[in-house]
Amino acid sequence: MQKHIETLRHTLYQVIYQSHTTAGRAFDIALIISILVSVLTIVLDSVAEINQRYGELFFIVDWIFTILFSTEYILRIFCIHRPLKYIVSFYGLIDLMSIVPSYISLFIPGSHYLQVIRILRVLRVLKLVQYVNQSNQLLNALLASRPKIAIFLFTISTLLVVFGSTMYLIEGPENGFTNIPVSIYWAVVTLTTVGFGDITPKTELGRFISAVVMVIGYAIIAVPTGIITNELSREMKKQHSRLDRKICPKCRQLSHEIDANYCRICGTELPRVAAEKAG
Repeated sequence: MQKHIETLRHTLYQVIYQSHTTAGRAFDIALIISILVSVLTIVLDSVAEINQRYGELFFIVDWIFTILFSTEYILRIFCIHRPLKYIVSFYGLIDLMSIVPSYISLFIPGSHYLQVIRILRVLRVLKLVQYVNQSNQLLNALLASRPKIAIFLFTISTLLVVFGSTMYLIEGPENGFTNIPVSIYWAVVTLTTVGFGDITPKTELGRFISAVVMVIGYAIIAVPTGIITNELSREMKKQHSRLDRKICPKCRQLSHEIDANYCRICGTELPRVAAEKAG
């Protein structure tokens, strides 16, 4: 009996966690489709006109997906060797949060709309298949950008406090700038060029400062983008230097590790380069 259970666990593990297998790839595709359809159902259900006509159908579909995802969550715990590590992991928590709102909605109506978090589950599938290198490059670039981004955010925060305090002194409560926090809120809206218009300066000097803040806003928008782009370029160069140009004869995948003997996508044996053959 124990042997049959272990065999079942191994089979399920190959299907659920091993995306390079045929069954695993089919499972991932089915999972992505299910996630997208369930999220689309939740989004459409929030439209009053559509809800009046198809509300009952959406309710049934939502619970079908909830039961399917709940079963999948249980099977993930069952077939993995270290279930606790999965449960407390980022993706494990996302998986749990994608099904909990449906059960909460039995007591708190409307809470099932929180299930749009299911869209984050697509990241799991993308992380496990051919986009793993690209996602790692972006993550490494973001991590490398942290010090520069932190300095940038500190500088922007300082400017927001200065501009907000200045506008509070110039405009005052009579023009809607009732206190410094409200004035800082105006500075955030103006600097980011959102411009809600709920608070606007009335004095000439206030309008001049507003124009200055808006121009600065356009100038600084490109700063974090440039920082991350620069780090991403460096990371791609590092990654490229660690890869060779072996081409998989089956799936035509490029850029494998220099010492790789098998394709990282389909597992096909890679052709040996001339240097290896000579050795």
